[in-house]
Amino acid sequence: MSPPPSPSGDPRRLSLGLLALLAALAVLRLAAAGVIPLTEDEAYYRLWAQAPRLGYYDHPPMVAWWIWTGVRIAGDTALGVRLLPVASSLVCTLLVFDLGQRLPGRPEGRKAGLLAALLYNATITVGAGAILAVPDVPASLFWLLALWAMARSLQTPAFWLCAGAAAGLACLSKYSALFLAPGALLWLAVTREGRRTLLTPWPWLAAAIAAAVFTPNVVWNAQHHWLTFAKQFGRVEASRFAPRYLGELIGAQFLLLNPLVAVLAGAGAVRAWKTRDGVGLLALLTSLPFLAYLFAHSLHDRVQAHWPVPLYAAAALLAALAAADASGWRRSFARFGPIGLALSAIALGYMSLPKSLLAKGDPADVLRDWPALAEQVEGVGEAHGAAWIGTLSYGVNGLLQAQPATRLPILQLNERDRYADLPPPAADLSKPGLVIDLKRRLDPARLKACFTDVGAAVEIVRGAGRTADARYVAVPVSGAKPGLATRGCDSAG
Repeated sequence: MSPPPSPSGDPRRLSLGLLALLAALAVLRLAAAGVIPLTEDEAYYRLWAQAPRLGYYDHPPMVAWWIWTGVRIAGDTALGVRLLPVASSLVCTLLVFDLGQRLPGRPEGRKAGLLAALLYNATITVGAGAILAVPDVPASLFWLLALWAMARSLQTPAFWLCAGAAAGLACLSKYSALFLAPGALLWLAVTREGRRTLLTPWPWLAAAIAAAVFTPNVVWNAQHHWLTFAKQFGRVEASRFAPRYLGELIGAQFLLLNPLVAVLAGAGAVRAWKTRDGVGLLALLTSLPFLAYLFAHSLHDRVQAHWPVPLYAAAALLAALAAADASGWRRSFARFGPIGLALSAIALGYMSLPKSLLAKGDPADVLRDWPALAEQVEGVGEAHGAAWIGTLSYGVNGLLQAQPATRLPILQLNERDRYADLPPPAADLSKPGLVIDLKRRLDPARLKACFTDVGAAVEIVRGAGRTADARYVAVPVSGAKPGLATRGCDSAG
């Protein structure tokens, strides 16, 4: 594992190319972040950000902290919610560029760093999803920052301290970052230089710093019945054998990584192992433990498409390594790989449209027409004298609360653990209310277990109502049974 070469090539041309890429990404993503409506998950995390804590039901707290910061800079808008994710995507591009410049290659005019940065942003998930305020975005940034610091540690061991802090922050973003530790250990154990490093205090100090940074979330969980740990680590247990999800994982990631980048990354992994290049081995070996878990998980349950995103920077670096000094198909793949940037820009532009251009089956419909739906809900609520609105899903709850037209207080009636340690709901359940959710979710008959009076359902359609996810029912209710606000509708009374 030899130290990486110092960045080289024509500094002026490389700087201009990098600045052009960063400027284009900034303009595109800031515009898209401000125009595209929030997703269900983003609206849900926005509720967390209204009361910053050291932990939450689904995830550690970093995404809420980022949203809290962003809305204080750019306001409580879609842009404010997404401001730090957009900024982090630019930082990730810089880090990938610097790591890519340390890959081996011809010293004259080498552009491996710029190619790595282009390929990273040309992955479909990063290109179209880097604006989203979801836990995977800060996790990806801090994971990559840890890799960058470990690469620097080959020349300056004190960078291990930065790597430890970054790893701890990654764990405060998403628990999958815990796989960084065995990945770093594997990277060090493979080579003689790495094994010598294990005999020094630096990697162990890094581990101690990472643990210290992560400890506040552990303490919060201990004080809240291990709420988040039970939620997330409960996924690990295999309750069935369903290998069909493995094929789904491979197929989905092949497409989302960008097929050209995926093929180059595979070739780069082989080259990294053969050449023992420091940065290439770092990208490959730190990825393997998490990748192995994802494959094992896919043998019994679905791996969500966004889970592997922290590994995308490593894949881009391996792809750039494969393309270094390459000819033939590798050069062609590297040349056309960045076309994913254009596809991502088209996808962001389409999601920004207020109306669909497709007759049916438009996946972007889930983002549209929420302000009009909120106005309809408010009108039905006022017509029935409702003093509050209830929902049965975190997505509807979050998105309705994010709409300026919403005036009545809203709370999710079930799954109250999602709001553990957050301020109590403002809704006065002693007064009449209106329960709304998707028609396929809301059974008015079941509400009788929670309310003494349940009225006739009113159908509400979001937008053109072309799918089941656009058809809602609103049910007037009154006489909430004791404990509903704390224990939830499923357990009340």
